[in-house]
Amino acid sequence: MIVQRCVGRVGCAGLVDGAVRGARVAGNSSIALRGRGSVRSVVAVRSVSAIVGSVTAIGAVSPPGGDISEPVSQATMRIVKVFWALDSSLAYARHFPAINWLTSYSLYVDSLKPWYEATFGEEYMANRDKAMSILQQESELQEIVRLVGQDALSPADRLTMETAKMIREDFLQQNAFVDIDSYSEYRRQYLLLGLILHYDAECRDALEKNAPMHKLFAIPARVDIGRAKSVPSDEYEQVYAKIAADMTAQIKEIIAGGEEQ
Repeated sequence: MIVQRCVGRVGCAGLVDGAVRGARVAGNSSIALRGRGSVRSVVAVRSVSAIVGSVTAIGAVSPPGGDISEPVSQATMRIVKVFWALDSSLAYARHFPAINWLTSYSLYVDSLKPWYEATFGEEYMANRDKAMSILQQESELQEIVRLVGQDALSPADRLTMETAKMIREDFLQQNAFVDIDSYSEYRRQYLLLGLILHYDAECRDALEKNAPMHKLFAIPARVDIGRAKSVPSDEYEQVYAKIAADMTAQIKEIIAGGEEQ
């Protein structure tokens, strides 16, 4: 892998014409399109073997005040097809990796979709889209919560907030200092996200049958989902299947108990 550094600092961006700046960013990106021979940079020189292969070029931009609308950031975003937006508010909240899921994006999703569906089935991408929709809805509902409080939300909206919290804390958040949680294989991601969305679907069905909302949020399986990331790699499939079965049984029991008086 060749990682090229763009020479210059953002603080001096105003001294360089916008067109020239864009050309420099594009030039640094295009240098690393082919992994053969050697690459020379003003910053460093690194040789690679003569084997032809794929190369990933990573560019980091740190604009003043986090304003990605400034020219250097915009020039970089015109070149790259994947953007990870690091969010200081997530870092202050101790949520790592501190990548904002609403402003980050990948233009490779459509290209990779056939592989994901062939490997894991159509549900893999459907779950991804559903999770993103829930996170977007949570962002919109937070505006209402800030104005009038969470009690003003309907049970269905409260469930959306709860599910989004599970996606953020039980799925997206990782601890790099814990071996099991520092890396997650595709199948584990698929099953864990499916478990959270299964909880959401089961609870929505229960709410339509007048099940008490606070009991649905307090079932033991909800706690088990929060601990699912720590399950050893050789056990998670069986454990996740048991959590799903327990969840269904616990929710059915709440429904059978009827609406709280």
